[in-house]
Amino acid sequence: MDLNFSLKKYFLFIFFISIFSLLSAIYIEFALNQKPCKLCLYQRVPYIIAIFICFLGFASEKKINWLYFLATIFILSSFLSGYHVGIENNIFSEFSGCSNANIDLIDKTDIIKSLNNNLPSCKEINFRIFGFSLATINLFISIFISLYTVKLIKNEKNRSN
Repeated sequence: MDLNFSLKKYFLFIFFISIFSLLSAIYIEFALNQKPCKLCLYQRVPYIIAIFICFLGFASEKKINWLYFLATIFILSSFLSGYHVGIENNIFSEFSGCSNANIDLIDKTDIIKSLNNNLPSCKEINFRIFGFSLATINLFISIFISLYTVKLIKNEKNRSN
């Protein structure tokens, strides 16, 4: 089987996983009215970047270079979602951006505006699928994509030598 063809299929697969993940998060946020915390919003960024990497990797002649980028993005995504899962399970403490403390506000209108724009704490798990938080599901997906992409890179390197 032509490796370029299988890598093209892999880039398409990750492209669709990324699109599906983002659309699911948007659906849960807007249709099911579940506000995401800041870390949930940050965890969408690797999927957005992956869409562009997959598009470029699909079209490129040097697909291995884009596999390196894809592996890096999902390794970082694994750390980010792992940190979020750790916060949810009280392994790590929340970073200051996760809490809703607005002690610097003095003006009444600013306080009211701030309360309307409040995001949930990163510790709160408001939505579960099969008993898993979305951060946990993201951790599983990110680790799987990272490991499989690294395996593809190793196979490509062995094939080249």
